[in-house]
Amino acid sequence: MIERIATWSVRHRTLAIGGWLTLVVVAVLSSALVSGEGAVTNDPRESGVVKRVLNSQKNYEPVLENVLIQPKGSGGGKFADDPGLRKATDELVAEFAKTPGAVTGLQTPFAPGTEKQVSQDGRSGLVTFFVAGPNDQMSAHFDAVTKAVKTVADNNPQVRVVQAGDQSLSTAVDDAIKKDFASAERTSLPLTLVILLFVFGALVAAAIPLLLAATTVVATFGLIAILEQWVAVNSAVTSMLLLIGIAVSVDYSLFYLRREREERAAGKSVEESLRIAAKTSGHVVVVAGVTVMICVSGLLFSGLDVFRGLTMGTVLIVGLSVVGSVTVLPALLAALGHRVDKGRIPFIGKRRTTAVESAAWRRIARGVVKRPLVWGGAATAALAIAAIPMFSMNLQDSAVVTSLPRSSPSVDAAIRMQEAFPGAPTPARVAIWGVGGQSSDRPEVRAAVDKLRGEIAASNGQLHGPVSTVQVDDVLVVRVPLAGNGTDPVSTAALQTLREKVLPDTFGKVDGVEFATGGRTAFSHDFAEQLNGRTVLVIGFVLVLAFALLLVVFRSITIPLMSIFLNLLSMAASYGILTWVFQYGNLSDLLNFTPYGGVHGWLPLFMFVVLFGLSMDYHIFILSRIRERWLAGATPREAIVGGIAGSAGVITSAAVIMTAVFSVFITLSAIENKMMGVGMAVAIIIDATIVRGLLLPAAMALLGDRAWTQPSWLRWLPGKGEQRQMPAETPGHTDPAGAVHVARPAEGARQG
Repeated sequence: MIERIATWSVRHRTLAIGGWLTLVVVAVLSSALVSGEGAVTNDPRESGVVKRVLNSQKNYEPVLENVLIQPKGSGGGKFADDPGLRKATDELVAEFAKTPGAVTGLQTPFAPGTEKQVSQDGRSGLVTFFVAGPNDQMSAHFDAVTKAVKTVADNNPQVRVVQAGDQSLSTAVDDAIKKDFASAERTSLPLTLVILLFVFGALVAAAIPLLLAATTVVATFGLIAILEQWVAVNSAVTSMLLLIGIAVSVDYSLFYLRREREERAAGKSVEESLRIAAKTSGHVVVVAGVTVMICVSGLLFSGLDVFRGLTMGTVLIVGLSVVGSVTVLPALLAALGHRVDKGRIPFIGKRRTTAVESAAWRRIARGVVKRPLVWGGAATAALAIAAIPMFSMNLQDSAVVTSLPRSSPSVDAAIRMQEAFPGAPTPARVAIWGVGGQSSDRPEVRAAVDKLRGEIAASNGQLHGPVSTVQVDDVLVVRVPLAGNGTDPVSTAALQTLREKVLPDTFGKVDGVEFATGGRTAFSHDFAEQLNGRTVLVIGFVLVLAFALLLVVFRSITIPLMSIFLNLLSMAASYGILTWVFQYGNLSDLLNFTPYGGVHGWLPLFMFVVLFGLSMDYHIFILSRIRERWLAGATPREAIVGGIAGSAGVITSAAVIMTAVFSVFITLSAIENKMMGVGMAVAIIIDATIVRGLLLPAAMALLGDRAWTQPSWLRWLPGKGEQRQMPAETPGHTDPAGAVHVARPAEGARQG
């Protein structure tokens, strides 16, 4: 079927190219017609309840902001006795008064009953307030507040006056994400082009994969804009999709283009070369693409909204990459013909024009198949040792104060605020609302708030003041600072105390109200609980579906089992290295991050589904090359050596490009992006070197003909298995690996 599609595209190249461009244009124009805000991501569990309750109100929740006032340097006495600190505090209140209605719930260190606004060491003071509405005025009020804080800071250079809170920290995170991914987007395409120029040695050939990648990404984003009306896709996900789209589109183009070049170098016509490329590499592209889409779809079983957008986008961009690779790519290559080699690069162009086998990888493969137990055992031991740190992996999200560098003023302010007033930058968010027609704005609820303050004082330091309250239509929101940095075990324990003891003892005693706890700590905890409860289901789905797909493609039991084992071993090694680097803090100076003793909770599962699919690309491509030679009559060892050597150029080039693209994440500022970049890049490197060069040929050599033997009870599988040609022995002629040489089969049979 794939061969027929490609043949049609070659014969109707104008229609195929025009149809692809029409698809891209229609996708872009359709997205321009979409209006509305689109879907909103729901948070998991109890933190999701808080979000839904507040979103159902007419007015927005006022954002809580804090201003830290303290002397600069290590000097300074008590806050109340320092005239400079008092002057800065009074000026801040006066500046706020210049914009009437901009703030509500203002609490200062000098107001009666606000002892919690002064730090335990007495040096620092905290001014807390909510940025007031109405909805259309919140942005202007926040700008006025920020300007007021800056004015006071400029007027009092001897005093530190810094701001951190809901909006300021959210803005810092958003700005960092936008800046980081804008830089990644600018870097990835030129970097890919440079690598492709070295791979192909010709400007035209190098431009083709980038052209397919660019049009695929544009079409995908156009379609995503439409689907966002039902499924939320945030900015971080779109940037991930961009890099994944570039990686897979370029990889699939490489598979196809290198095979077409190889056949032309063997004397085939352009059309015949494209037909053979479609039957071989085109088939691999489709199987590899379907594998990636199946693996990523496993994330849907997590039940987390944030993964729905990522899954939808990845399936869409990989699916379009596959469609483009088997339709417009052969049409474009047919239209160019031998002109695809135009624009040769000096010094490397002549050497790279034709696709040749790798002598180095051939030597490595020969050595491995001669002693498979030695080389396979050594490689397995090396990966097992690398995987050891994985068993001590601590899944813990980074807090804002540990995620971004202190070069951001808001992050630096939050870190200083956290030191003086633990939990103040990102407090827990308790929502209380009435049921059965009762209101949350009544005396019993206000009495429960007062009781809550008393419970906080008796919480042995797990909960802190100051407590801030604000009414949002029918919902009362109470902010309670928690011990710890917001996501560490100390904060999680404080959250459980708040949820399981303090709130039931206070608001739980009031009839007619319900309550739930959200905030940064609650979201992180609930997300981890939801993910941990579904991880086995996600992994099981991916493994079962991958096994079934490989079973149908290769009609063998041993090939799927071996492939899955090698992938899991490679994944474990990359997890171990990820833990060693980030949890233990190794290479922190080189990679410019501050370790916080954990690995982001969502990262291992995300890496598993994405990398399991992407690494299968290489695996399927190599196995297909080996199977080609085995079907053509080569002995198992000859087929392995030839398959490894023949696929070396494509696999190495694809791995270099994918590693370079994922390494862009390492240059970003947020620690979770660095983790993803290191984890993905390391896994690709392991797959393309140790697994491809040592483990795979060793395992295949040990299996021999049994690797491709189809059990009789699998004859019900769809499709028709290909028959192997029997090798014709040449007496007395053996290769260095000890395998008997066979007569070279006819070209058509070799491709069979």
